[in-house]
Amino acid sequence: MSVFTSVPESAQGVAVVTVDYPPVNALPVRGWYAVADAVRAAGRDPATRCVVLAAEGRGFNAGVDIKEMRRDSGHTALIGANRGCHAAFSAVYDCEVPVVAAVQGFCLGGGIGLVGNADAIVASEDATFGLPELDRGALGAATHLARLVPQHLMRALYYTSRTVTAAELHAHGSVWQVVPRAELREAALELAREIARKDGTLLRFAKASINGIDPVDVHRSYRFEQGFTFEANLSGLADRIRAGFGTRREEGGT
Repeated sequence: MSVFTSVPESAQGVAVVTVDYPPVNALPVRGWYAVADAVRAAGRDPATRCVVLAAEGRGFNAGVDIKEMRRDSGHTALIGANRGCHAAFSAVYDCEVPVVAAVQGFCLGGGIGLVGNADAIVASEDATFGLPELDRGALGAATHLARLVPQHLMRALYYTSRTVTAAELHAHGSVWQVVPRAELREAALELAREIARKDGTLLRFAKASINGIDPVDVHRSYRFEQGFTFEANLSGLADRIRAGFGTRREEGGT
């Protein structure tokens, strides 16, 4: 289980941050902080002009590790997960250079937070995106889903816990390219290489300026959402919902 950074010889100026937490990339608290640290470090490197955020395995991200939550009789794991997710999402958004997310398979819960804060998304044909939070006793990342789909669709997806395909997001303009799974990494690197051919200092200016004109403060809005997650947990509601989660195949959710 790890998060590691590589610099492909074929992509000068590009750093690839890869998440590998089998079996489904449902991240424990330390995993979210590891993502945050790796993305921030890559962006700070003067030699880096674009970061690709990728994952090993059958899915990009299945959210937080619900099993870790269950092992905690108090609220330490919940607080850690909320802070860890906030750190990882913020690292992607605040990365000094553009971040391209390479998404395969499922992208759920916290995965939406990561890709919603990325600058561009390249996805495989089998990629699906969604927030199953209401089915898992949690709330959050509507902030980031709203960056991928129109407002009313975001609400319907959030309330129903349904997913959308990469092709559907491509039609909405939030996914740059949809490719066969075997071609995903190269397609993401191709876009990153094109970005990395620009001047590194000017790219940093561009990232900061684009973030500065965002209509929504993603940091504050996500923390606002998390407040309701705490309320659901303190009331016992979240525990009752999570009690039936064991029959699900993919352990995750924000």
